[in-house]
Amino acid sequence: MKPRITVVGSVNMDLVFRTPRMPALGETLHGHEFRQIPGGKGANQAVAAARQGADVHFIGAVGDDGFGDFSRQTLAAEGIDLSQLTRASGVATGVAGILVEDGGDNSIVLAAGANATVSVAQIEAARDTICSASMLLCQLETPLATVTRAIQIAHDAGVKVILNPAPAQDLDAALLAQVDYLILNETEAAQLSQTEVTDQASARVAAEKLLALGTGTVLLTMGGHGALIAQADECHFIPAIKVNVVDTTAAGDTFVGAFAVAIANGLSIAEASREAQYAAALTVTRLGAQTSIPQRQEVLEFMAAQQAA
Repeated sequence: MKPRITVVGSVNMDLVFRTPRMPALGETLHGHEFRQIPGGKGANQAVAAARQGADVHFIGAVGDDGFGDFSRQTLAAEGIDLSQLTRASGVATGVAGILVEDGGDNSIVLAAGANATVSVAQIEAARDTICSASMLLCQLETPLATVTRAIQIAHDAGVKVILNPAPAQDLDAALLAQVDYLILNETEAAQLSQTEVTDQASARVAAEKLLALGTGTVLLTMGGHGALIAQADECHFIPAIKVNVVDTTAAGDTFVGAFAVAIANGLSIAEASREAQYAAALTVTRLGAQTSIPQRQEVLEFMAAQQAA
């Protein structure tokens, strides 16, 4: 049977500009290309999990506009259950303005729109959807009170919780203690641990501080420098997969979604992390958010090819 994964999160329309570099303050810069691509961290992670073979249920909101209609159609085409995806009247769908420079790095500005309307009451109404899952995925592009309640419900029901604390913000230790897998990057780890993450040594220090707050496992992704897996009794790095980087958008979301499915399918944390890295590595070789997320068969073929090389 497919693992059942519930995602509480955001739906955005990504307005993506390819640029030779990031513009300076006050500068007008000619770009190479513009594309309109469905995104949002919640939706991206839901798509990543669905493409890796999970039965995905989504809790969130879109606006009553064309972006909302398109986003709903896109998610439905992935086979994702949208019975808990509401339409906020008189509110725009979330939008992300993304600049992607030639080296693949990006800068993003968010307008939350309908994502800000996802309420605690909506979470309560979706209690069965959360409690019947094998895994709950959350991020921080919807209100913190909403995320907190979803995690509480899942934790009390014995449902494993993955939290991707992005965009970075301060979180209570009581919330982190209910998280089984905290998946975050250097910026987010620095925010939560008050430790600047610049190398493997500082990453270990940050992870140990987060573990001390009660989180079960910390996975600190460091882009081309690999990832740190930290638990109470062990801490080790896994190397990055070397690829030609086109766009890093949605790489972290792909990692989260693929990791969730792998864990739900019974893989070890190390095995799931490695598989998630292969999925994320494929993602950065393509432009955009959901347009770049690979299918399961692509990941398997990529893994085989890399391991045979």
